[in-house]
Amino acid sequence: MNQTPQIASDLLSNPPPELQRILDDPRTTDEARQAVKEVSVVSPPPTHNGLVATQKEMEQTSNGVNSAGEGRLQIVNEHQEFTKELSPYLSKWGLLDKGFAYDVVSVFGSQSTGKSTLLNRLFGTSFDVMDESRRQQTTKGIWMCPSAYGNTLVMDVEGTDGRERGEDQDFERKSALFSLASTEVLIVNLWEHQIGLYNGANMGLLKTVFEVNLGLFGGGGDSSKPKPQEKTMILFVIRDHVGSTPVSNLTATLTQDMEKIWASLSKPQHLADATLSSYFDLSFATLPHKVLMPEKFEEEILELRKRFTDRSRPDYVFQPSYHKRIPADGVGFYMEGIWQQVLTNKDLDLPTQQELLAQFRCDEISASATETFLASSKVVRKPIEAGQVVEGLGVLMKDWLDTALGKFDRDASRYHAGVYQRKRLDLLSSLHSNLSSLFLGQLKNLHKIELNNFTKNLSKGTKEVNYDFAKIVTQAQQQARQNFLTSAKEVVVDGTDWEYTSELELLEDDLKNIADRYRKDETKKMVNTIERNVKRQLLEPVEVALSQPSPKMWDTVLTTYKEVSEDAEGSYLSKAKSYNCSDEENEAALASLRARTWLSLRRKLEEQTSDATILATLRTTFEERFRYDEAGVPRVWKPEDDIESAFTKAKEETLKLLPIFSQITPTTSSLLPSLPSPEVTFDIESDPIPFDPSTSFVLLSPTKLLSLETRFKREADAAYVEAKRSMVSSVAQVPLWMYGIMVVLGWNEAMAVLFNPLYFAMLLVLGASAYIILQLGLAGPLLQVTRTVLNEIKRIATDKLREAFKEVPEAQRVLNTPYLANANNTSADGLRSEEREKGELLKEKFVEK
Repeated sequence: MNQTPQIASDLLSNPPPELQRILDDPRTTDEARQAVKEVSVVSPPPTHNGLVATQKEMEQTSNGVNSAGEGRLQIVNEHQEFTKELSPYLSKWGLLDKGFAYDVVSVFGSQSTGKSTLLNRLFGTSFDVMDESRRQQTTKGIWMCPSAYGNTLVMDVEGTDGRERGEDQDFERKSALFSLASTEVLIVNLWEHQIGLYNGANMGLLKTVFEVNLGLFGGGGDSSKPKPQEKTMILFVIRDHVGSTPVSNLTATLTQDMEKIWASLSKPQHLADATLSSYFDLSFATLPHKVLMPEKFEEEILELRKRFTDRSRPDYVFQPSYHKRIPADGVGFYMEGIWQQVLTNKDLDLPTQQELLAQFRCDEISASATETFLASSKVVRKPIEAGQVVEGLGVLMKDWLDTALGKFDRDASRYHAGVYQRKRLDLLSSLHSNLSSLFLGQLKNLHKIELNNFTKNLSKGTKEVNYDFAKIVTQAQQQARQNFLTSAKEVVVDGTDWEYTSELELLEDDLKNIADRYRKDETKKMVNTIERNVKRQLLEPVEVALSQPSPKMWDTVLTTYKEVSEDAEGSYLSKAKSYNCSDEENEAALASLRARTWLSLRRKLEEQTSDATILATLRTTFEERFRYDEAGVPRVWKPEDDIESAFTKAKEETLKLLPIFSQITPTTSSLLPSLPSPEVTFDIESDPIPFDPSTSFVLLSPTKLLSLETRFKREADAAYVEAKRSMVSSVAQVPLWMYGIMVVLGWNEAMAVLFNPLYFAMLLVLGASAYIILQLGLAGPLLQVTRTVLNEIKRIATDKLREAFKEVPEAQRVLNTPYLANANNTSADGLRSEEREKGELLKEKFVEK
């Protein structure tokens, strides 16, 4: 229901002071007074896109919802607290991603002058309006609502000069300062009759605004700070203009008042020549009485709205020079920062606030880009930490960098250029730092893998036949180095100071260490092989020389030792050339080889001069001299031979050889080798003899010589006794005449066999069988079979006899018990009769079994 007629009647019956002042003003025309009196009936309000809001729109406004269906937000409450919900509301209003494609407008004026109503009509917002029947404060704090006619944020500021706050003008100043710092267009809402008044037109507050503006844009007293190019439009909306005073006069009065206020300001020296137009553009608009001339009011509202929406109009208010150049996604932080500085009464340097906003937003955008970057790099971080080499890591890192920097450039380049460039460098440094760990991890993994491949190549190469160790090492090192360089260059990111030379140097050092270790192992293997050859070459000559002892025996041994040593050293040096061994390594290896060669000779000599070996050698030598003649024919001792002289000669000549074994004494002292130094690994304390000059050439001690001599003499005496026995047995042989008797006595039996066909045939068969067996070589197998059969028969017979004797142990005991003869009671065979009878009985039982 339209309540306008009722409101108009109430106003006429009890007009407010402002309306009564207008009616009493002599400048008011008669037509205006007549229009007020005839306003008892008004037409229905026009539609939303007409002149007057509809009833539905009024209901939406009373419910706090604008025509776009979105709610309003109190950004600063009556307790001067800034909201934390501005950015979420901007997102809900669809303005957060608009960048610079938005505008901000705020209203400024006395309390209860229709500021909220003006904004609701002008922008389709949903601010609370005053209940005219109560005439009290409606807007508390600062509210914001999006415009229904464009990307415009509309701020409704608490009115000034309200009775609720009284003389406390602190919030008025703060809200004015906040509005001026954050909006492009500041609407000053005032009544026509307030023009020319100082307090009524808020001139005192405007003076405060101008003074604050010098701190905002003038750089304070620091002339070194550049003056910003931003300006703010102050749009004076003259309400209830009835036309009695021309608009030109009203605008001139306001302009003069503003110039006077500006001139009265105490400016710093570097701003002494600054004019009002350097910081503000003044614009004016009039609106008729909303109640008395509703249709005209709505028409002017529509016309004024076009100044905010139609960019083609010359009087379009949202000019680029007024924009604060704050992206929409940074408005929340920017405004909150301004309000906090306003609250703390700090000098509010607007460019500094823009830089702070840029820092904040750039940090947020950087954090978002970094988060995306880290999520992308997380895929390869675990494999690298696990020791794997990621193929194509350099391409991946460049792609991650381009993505993160592209996102940052797209969202942050709209903010302060200096902050943007600085934050971009910080982001790039941070991303490079994050990638640096991947780069270093990749290098370390390459290092490990190339070391493993190098080791495998060396192991494989050293298993080949007739390999060249130096060639294998060189090829493997070149391959490892080339693979590392290829992969390392691929992973380096442009624009970084990353270098891989230090890791390459570490790799080369490790390759060298591995090659040196392999060379040492191969050298040891070669020395061990040469040592085995030395032992094999010394084995037979030393055994032969010591098995045939003579004064020149040691000449042969030492000459062989010298030749073998020289051959071993020559073999080592020829092979060491392919190992790239240093002179120190060669000298150490040769010293080790000399020590091992001497130790091998010494061990072999100790083996050949052991008690058993020397006794065997002496016994062999003695037997050669005693049992064989000069022609090497075995001797058969006869009674007429002088066995004692031969024995004495052989024994004395053999004993002369025994001292030769005691010490290495060549006929020429030059053949005696110089003692090498023992190896480091040799335990010289437990076995000092081989390398001690006083004992190294001594093989048998005097005590040992005496013991060996005694034992040899004992064995020689045994040989002498045996020879004597053989001579006696040869003397006690069967006489020849005994063979003649045997032939005579056995002649008949031989003839019987020869002339008996049966015996003769059997003899032939046996002879033929024996011949065949011998020809086929079956004698051995037949003898073995025969022997096995006989052994088996013997075993079976033995087992049977054991079983038989085991059953009669008493009989065996009695039969085996000896008895002494007794002269008084003995039988003819020397046994007592009683015991003899007992034995006979046991014997009969045994026989029966």
